[in-house]
Amino acid sequence: MNVIEALQQRKSVRAFLDKEIEEDKINAILAAARHAPSGANTQPWQVAVVTGETKQKLQTQIESTFREGDKGKADYTYYPEKWIEPYRSRRLACGVQMYSTLKIARKDKKQQLDQWAANYRAFDAPVMLLFFMDRHMQTGSFIDYGMFLQSIMLVAVEQGLATCPQASLADYAEIIKTALEYPQDDILLCGMSLGYEDKEALVNSYRTPREEADSFTRYFK
Repeated sequence: MNVIEALQQRKSVRAFLDKEIEEDKINAILAAARHAPSGANTQPWQVAVVTGETKQKLQTQIESTFREGDKGKADYTYYPEKWIEPYRSRRLACGVQMYSTLKIARKDKKQQLDQWAANYRAFDAPVMLLFFMDRHMQTGSFIDYGMFLQSIMLVAVEQGLATCPQASLADYAEIIKTALEYPQDDILLCGMSLGYEDKEALVNSYRTPREEADSFTRYFK
């Protein structure tokens, strides 16, 4: 598999097989991703690999908190406070595509809630990855982290695995840092589900569209 094929095959998977991943395979993915570039070679990534009983306890606590109406508080603002075009339309289309695929009606708030709650179980993947960063680091380190995360996802594809990057897991930063004994001053950037794709699951049957390159590219000669 080449890089272009991995980029084209990668997608956000939201249903996984009940199949464990060997620790050696997880280590191999992270060992490859560590070659991602970072400004001044700072390598700001800190990764928690959460599985088994620890994952079960943590996701139960997060989901229970969510269902009680506590929306949590992330360590930073991910989305804009006010949506403008074309981002507003793309965001709405993304949600509509998923819910229409699952045949969840707009008025069916319970099913919508249940589907969103699956985020906090890492979609029942066997592995929940959580990504932390020292709060002393600045905006450039977020850029570095994006390259590291993409590297993980591409190597996972090569290894026959699937992923879903999840900003939603960062909503409950305090709970996660307390449970895993990370300093509260650290930044929890996001999480990621990792496992084998359930290719029969309806939620994995659609792909979100991408803009053509000429729509966002300008040449100056």
